[in-house]
Amino acid sequence: MKGRDVSDLASPAVFDVFVIGGGINGCGIARDAVGRGLSVVLAEQGDLAQATSSASTKLFHGGLRYLEYFEFRLVREALEERETLLVAMPHISWPMRFVLPYSPDMRFEGNTPTSRLLGLVMPWNKGRRPAWLIRLGLFLYDHLGGRRILPGTRRLDLASDPAGQPLKPGFRLAYEYSDCWVQDSRLVSLNARDAAERGAQILVGTRVTRAERDGALWRIETRGPEGARTYHARALVNAGGPWIEEVIRDVARIRSTEGVRLVRGSHIVTRRLFDHDRCYFFQGPDGRIIFAIPYEQDFTLIGTTDQDHDGSPAEARCTDAERDYLCAFASRYFARPVTPADVVWSYSGVRPLYNDGAKSATAATRDYVLSLNAEGAPLLNVFGGKITTYRRLAEGALARLVPFFPQAKGPWTARVPLPGGDFPHDGVPALIDRLAREYPFLSAREAQRLVRNYGTDVFRILDGAKAPEDLGRDFGAGLTEAELRWLVVHEFARSAADVIWRRTKLGLHMTEDQVAALEAFLAENGKTLREGCLETPAAE
Repeated sequence: MKGRDVSDLASPAVFDVFVIGGGINGCGIARDAVGRGLSVVLAEQGDLAQATSSASTKLFHGGLRYLEYFEFRLVREALEERETLLVAMPHISWPMRFVLPYSPDMRFEGNTPTSRLLGLVMPWNKGRRPAWLIRLGLFLYDHLGGRRILPGTRRLDLASDPAGQPLKPGFRLAYEYSDCWVQDSRLVSLNARDAAERGAQILVGTRVTRAERDGALWRIETRGPEGARTYHARALVNAGGPWIEEVIRDVARIRSTEGVRLVRGSHIVTRRLFDHDRCYFFQGPDGRIIFAIPYEQDFTLIGTTDQDHDGSPAEARCTDAERDYLCAFASRYFARPVTPADVVWSYSGVRPLYNDGAKSATAATRDYVLSLNAEGAPLLNVFGGKITTYRRLAEGALARLVPFFPQAKGPWTARVPLPGGDFPHDGVPALIDRLAREYPFLSAREAQRLVRNYGTDVFRILDGAKAPEDLGRDFGAGLTEAELRWLVVHEFARSAADVIWRRTKLGLHMTEDQVAALEAFLAENGKTLREGCLETPAAE
């Protein structure tokens, strides 16, 4: 995979757009921009999706609870995007059905707009969340976004439906509705890969140390694997996520009254708690909600919390208190209590929400804000956002930048497949069957994992292998040298953590010795594998 040859550029030393940040917003913007004919460089200080974009609840959803805050535009946009992106990435995203058990004890969280309105017209309700209101919300959820692929809401009797078996017997009524799952960090790496294949330069492990206006351009200084370098660009995009204020203040050295509210979302992973493939949407006595989701074949993912975060975003961890809170929350619903001893892994991410002055972390808006500073060469700061609307955010960002680039083409990303996603949205079973026929030495479990990670690219990874030995060294948990080479050459992976926690989740299945052996192999052979992967952009 090669980046654009700089000799093809009108001015080899000047790029159109320089993007700071390799999360989903930065990579989505880079992909959109280069597809419009602009020259693009993206710099990420660590690994792609190393922070917030790999620490989500992995849901590709409209945000049912945002309806209570009357964020109808955000919900509608997210609901529309569910099906747009299911078509574009059927390998790494898929529909799921969510079971919402109802209890008369359900209450609103805090002082939401809906709870205030209901308190005025039904004061005797005393903050309780009535069943009819949940059904009304689900009706809106079914119809706001022009749903075509996903099935609508239905009512369940938990006494007879299999979804009721893992739950305590006191739950009888439930509603089942549709949302979607996405492999969040793979979404980021595939956007970056697609951007690179269209000509963008993607720099991982590269920190932007300074950016300043130099006439009609930005002069950008970086430090990365090749040392210190300098770039020039006509526009600068700050998609630094939790570090956005640091980029504004310390890198670009611009005064701004805008800021972010850092909110920590923590999750726990346990051994599989139930046998079916549906998810649960639980509400606690404090009005908060969590999900319990089938995860990586053998596990259940439970989350998330909403806590204001102090300190460095890089130091976000699921605290013991958060772990215990999630265990106790889930235990209110599951017949078998969930205990800290059941937790096999936990993770935490910091969401950079636009600081709108909300009283609580949960009430802070999940909408995004695009702030353009055009006092000279343009600077676009990207505040907030969520995975579901990343493509729309990228379109919005380009809409703000296009006036500076009259040669740019129009929007193009809707329903355009990401790498490996060039097959029907319901074509995964057929693709798994094809893979099993052509590579009979793969187990059913391996075939499913490979298709769910790589889609049609799996045939390029296996490259006509006739036996497991043809795939090279086996590092454990099904990770072969052929797959590892693909991740290094095509998906910017450099370390064992990049491979087993972001490009895949094989870290859940590997031993410490296997991880150490993988890290040693990459330390010895990584540079050789990376040779020829990406060209270094022109710099001073």
